[in-house]
Amino acid sequence: SFMIQIPHAQLDPSTLAALIEEFVTRDGAVQGHHDRPTAQRIESVMKQLQSGKVAIVFDEKDESCTIVPTETLGAGDW
Repeated sequence: SFMIQIPHAQLDPSTLAALIEEFVTRDGAVQGHHDRPTAQRIESVMKQLQSGKVAIVFDEKDESCTIVPTETLGAGDW
């Protein structure tokens, strides 16, 4: 499937917040972090987006967004 990277700074802040919240509460998305409150997980993902460690990508086939480590971008794994 074809994936498009979406610069997080181009998203409306409320859209970005909703996307991150959906990601961190998705089943199995953040294994081992169930003891951390959702707000802390959202803050952690936001910091990783700002630092460039992770990126938002849109999957045209599934018409869905997800957040992936930037090191996987361009690797052909997705």
